[in-house]
Amino acid sequence: MRVHHLNCGTHCPLGGAFYDGASRGLFASIVTHCLLLETDQGLVLVDTGYGLEDVRNTYARLPFIWPAILNVRLHERDTALRQVEALGFSARDVRHIVLTHLDFDHAGGLEDFPRARIHVMATEREAAERTRRSFVANQRYRPRQWDDVRDWRTYAAGGEQWFGFEAVRGLDGLPPEILMLPLRGHTLGHAGVAVQTRGGWLLHAGDAYLHHRQMNVACPSCTPGLAVYQHIMDTDRPARRHNQERLRALKRDHAGDLTIFCSHDRKELTELRQRVPGH
Repeated sequence: MRVHHLNCGTHCPLGGAFYDGASRGLFASIVTHCLLLETDQGLVLVDTGYGLEDVRNTYARLPFIWPAILNVRLHERDTALRQVEALGFSARDVRHIVLTHLDFDHAGGLEDFPRARIHVMATEREAAERTRRSFVANQRYRPRQWDDVRDWRTYAAGGEQWFGFEAVRGLDGLPPEILMLPLRGHTLGHAGVAVQTRGGWLLHAGDAYLHHRQMNVACPSCTPGLAVYQHIMDTDRPARRHNQERLRALKRDHAGDLTIFCSHDRKELTELRQRVPGH
């Protein structure tokens, strides 16, 4: 299995290091880290980031508050579809998309891959499709991004153990090296996606945390800007905090067996891209 680490959308909120902890200028640089997996069953995406229609019809597709606050920089070349094509593939080669959750910055490219089967936790799809939702839920979930999707596969939490976590194995049509881990908190049906490679496991933790310092085993911390954003977007704060503690313990106890990363940390993305292709 070959693994490609993609950035499918950059957020540049005013505040620089107040958000990302590293930028020296006025604006931060926060990525949207997705995976493209080359498997025997075809290409598999883990999250899609923003899609073509998000770039072309931003104000019709995206919520009116968060893109302004996050200062989203959208370009066609950054969409998963254009990056797949740049690697010599086409949209039809993407057979499966596994979602950490359905927030607008993770599911915007679903309709760019009309032949793909979409895998998501059942609780997440139910939360996203409720007709009566809170203000935050109406901002984060944008049904126009997936209203043409027909091939859904949803999964209940529970199953076999994976390093002490409940794991959803046997995803329909996918190889056993790909599994989902329920990580409730950021959303009700939020999940991590684990991928077994020759060099060990990769765990895409989605938005279970937002900054690499939150995984510091000895002294976890978060930048002020991301801490506020995380607080606002929490659906189940005690569960989110508990799962962050579990992820830190996983890193402490099994650092030689796996690599944990989140969706929005540029440092993590850069380090993973510097590894040997295919891991």
